[in-house]
Amino acid sequence: MEGIYSIMEAILPQDAFRFDFMKNALLAVLLLTPMLGLLGTMAVNHQMAFFSDALGHSALTGIGLGIVLGLRNDLLAMLVFGVVWAVMICLIKQSGSASADTIISVFSSTSVAAGLLILARGGQFAKYSSLLIGDILAVSPQDLLYLLLALAVTLSLWIVLYNALLMTSVDPMLARSRGIATRAIECGFVVLVALAVMLSIRWVGVMLINALLILPAAAGRNLAKNSRQHAAWSVGIAMVSGIAGLILSYYLDTSAGATIVLAAALFYAASLAVRGIRK
Repeated sequence: MEGIYSIMEAILPQDAFRFDFMKNALLAVLLLTPMLGLLGTMAVNHQMAFFSDALGHSALTGIGLGIVLGLRNDLLAMLVFGVVWAVMICLIKQSGSASADTIISVFSSTSVAAGLLILARGGQFAKYSSLLIGDILAVSPQDLLYLLLALAVTLSLWIVLYNALLMTSVDPMLARSRGIATRAIECGFVVLVALAVMLSIRWVGVMLINALLILPAAAGRNLAKNSRQHAAWSVGIAMVSGIAGLILSYYLDTSAGATIVLAAALFYAASLAVRGIRK
């Protein structure tokens, strides 16, 4: 890490990045934002904009169940429960028993209530309240290794599954006629999103994870003319929002996560203006 820190000190503003925690936060942004930017494009295409919100809320339940079961590793509890929750949402959605937004809303509210019920017992919730807003400044070098691994896995699966995911989102019937297992592809995608959300939740926060996943993708969709441009715009906007928001939060003394999301919101507003001018 010392070599990376030395490079960062040579090219970054000395005032904001003289502290190691700011360097770690910037590296986390550079690892998190491309991953969330890519996954956000498919979440928008699949009309599952609130899916990550439901998964974020399920993190509270995952930690609560981990406490009940005696698990010491909060991240493991969140990952396991998040994957199970995501698969359940996917299977019920595929059954056609209700619309996607209704199913996601039901799961989201249920996970919030269950998480609060468990964590509030004995006044323990204050210990986990930081999950609501996250703290990217608390990223450690070990956490960066987990994020690097998550980004590598996401990129690898993205390359392998991209065409199938895109065709499934555009025309599921055509995809099935081409021999694509659309149900398995969709469930695989939601599991991938669940893993990304759970790995990010401690630094982005339950209240902000959905915005950071969706805003860059929604802005990119307004600017792009094809699916490749959509992915490129989404990743670019996510990374620029992350870097700008982190630097601004230092100078303005504000929450890093909230400032990053507001930067992404400004990009979305600008994309709407560009889209209007084009029309």
